[in-house]
Amino acid sequence: MTSTAPHATRGDGGRGDGGRGDGGRGDAPATPGGLAEASRQLAGAARRTEDLLASRAEPGRRSPRQREAAREARDATRALRCEFMDAHADAVYDQLTAGRTVYLRLDELAAAAAAAFPGLVPTAGQLDAERGRRQADKEGHEIDQGIFFNRVLRSPLAGPHLIQAMLRPTPRALALLPDFTRTGLADLGSVRAQRRDGAAHLTICRDDCLNAEDNRQVEDMETAVDLALLDPAVQVGVLRGGEMSHPRYRGRRVFSAGINLKALHAGDISLVGFLLRRELGYIHKLIRGVAADGAPWHSPATEKPWIGVVDGFAIGGGAQLLLVLDHVIAASDAYLSLPAAQEGIVPGAANLRLTRFAGPRLARQLILHGRRVWASEQAARMLVDEVAEPADLDAAIAACVERLRGPAVIGNRHMLNLAEESADQFRAYMAEFALRQALRLYSDDVIAKAGRFRAARDS
Repeated sequence: MTSTAPHATRGDGGRGDGGRGDGGRGDAPATPGGLAEASRQLAGAARRTEDLLASRAEPGRRSPRQREAAREARDATRALRCEFMDAHADAVYDQLTAGRTVYLRLDELAAAAAAAFPGLVPTAGQLDAERGRRQADKEGHEIDQGIFFNRVLRSPLAGPHLIQAMLRPTPRALALLPDFTRTGLADLGSVRAQRRDGAAHLTICRDDCLNAEDNRQVEDMETAVDLALLDPAVQVGVLRGGEMSHPRYRGRRVFSAGINLKALHAGDISLVGFLLRRELGYIHKLIRGVAADGAPWHSPATEKPWIGVVDGFAIGGGAQLLLVLDHVIAASDAYLSLPAAQEGIVPGAANLRLTRFAGPRLARQLILHGRRVWASEQAARMLVDEVAEPADLDAAIAACVERLRGPAVIGNRHMLNLAEESADQFRAYMAEFALRQALRLYSDDVIAKAGRFRAARDS
């Protein structure tokens, strides 16, 4: 199958398998006839399940008996999807990517799978129908995407190729790069990028919502990170929050309030476009760099050191970001928190990384109990590198940028990152995350939180 995705790019993907498809376990080849027949059976089962669900009221208005019948039908079909992908994950991926010679991003891969294998993942029409609905009124089609990406990512053949695809620069960044290299400026909407004295300063500027992240900001952040990594005049990247217009923090800088809970509870945070893209896209690029065409043989990805500056607070996703940066400077009055269990979701890859920094006990206090750590506490020394008075932050940033310009910095950060988090370790974590996070999005407690949030907002 030849991909028609507009952003698809060619690449050999480091296959080394002679062009064969090896099945989901990577051992014996899956026969084309077996794949076709299994696909036909899955499509029929999925169609029957969708017909059943369509004959019922919307999920939020179903009776207990109808909800139970719908759950049983969905679970039976999802078990078939798991069996299908366990047997054919690599053959499916090879068909979608022309034998791993085409790089497809997450959304492109999901769209291609929906077209080539009906019933495996939701169609664009199914996703569009659910977009904008409150969480309780959705069928939970994103769980089927979670199953798909879980099996793809855990494959030792398909998984690394998908991760490599997500390290490539976005088309938007490539289109903006000539202007950015010429002017050193890019206003992306929710993020501003400015090059000053060899440093790319990325300022998060969602001033109305305390820099809370949503799909839009993930798009802008990945573009900004790509620009900083691709611009040869940039030696160091700096992440900082801008000044807020929110009444409580008007005129003050804030790093990040984490995931946009209003968008989450309204059903506007997507599994693929936000939760998976965020981790496999710009956050992973902060660690591994961007894999662009024309890179030298010895460095297939362009890496640069990154500084994080915490004004006010780094909550949830904001605190997650700090775990992938090379140096973190916090204002003396700032605090960090990771209230994931209270929000009902998994905090990205923080569960993978936080224990390295804080140890298992403090990691559990942060994630499971929602502990807040102030920069002035001793415990903060495990999460930030430097604490400065608010008035001294600019000087601290300038000094750190100068230190990280050293010619041996990039090589050493590369080896530190490799030692701390191997590619296979990250891939295995993200495979499980894809499924667990999808299940969390449609869990009873998250749906109940969404209902309470709406009731409080509308009262």
